[in-house]
This record gives sequence, structure tokens and C-alpha cells, in this order.
Amino acid sequence: MHYVYILKSLKDPDKHYTGLSHNPKKRLEAHNRGRSNYSTKYKPWELETVIGFKELAKAKHFEIYLKSHSGRAFSSKHF
Repeated sequence: MHYVYILKSLKDPDKHYTGLSHNPKKRLEAHNRGRSNYSTKYKPWELETVIGFKELAKAKHFEIYLKSHSGRAFSSKHF
């Protein structure tokens, strides 16, 4: 499975991070250890939403959509 995940910053609850991973829990640990340049300044993070996809291409397209202007609006309204 391929997972699109949305993290919420515990330091600044208005900050979110969207990513793609085979293992969102391990990826969360990496974000909280400071292994991502963007997410380091807003750590610690918690998983807010995880969505699984069977096909990698669909997961990538959904991640790209969520990072777009309309995708961020959709995300803030529905997640």
C-alpha cells in the first residue's frame, strides 16, 4: 500500500505537512527527529489523516492535488 498522510504541528496547529510513504508511522518519527528540512521548525508533529492507495500513481496524484491551492482548501474543509 501507498499512503498519503497529513501531519499537524503540535507547536503551531495551523501548520500542516502533506507527504507520501509506504509507512506513515515511521515517516512521522523521521519528521519528529528533524530529518526533513521543512518540517523541522514545526516539530513535533502528529498524524492527522492517512489515506491508503493500492496504486502508487494514484497516491502521487492525490498528494500533488492536496499540495495545490484547491487541494489545501479541500483538505482544510474535509480533514
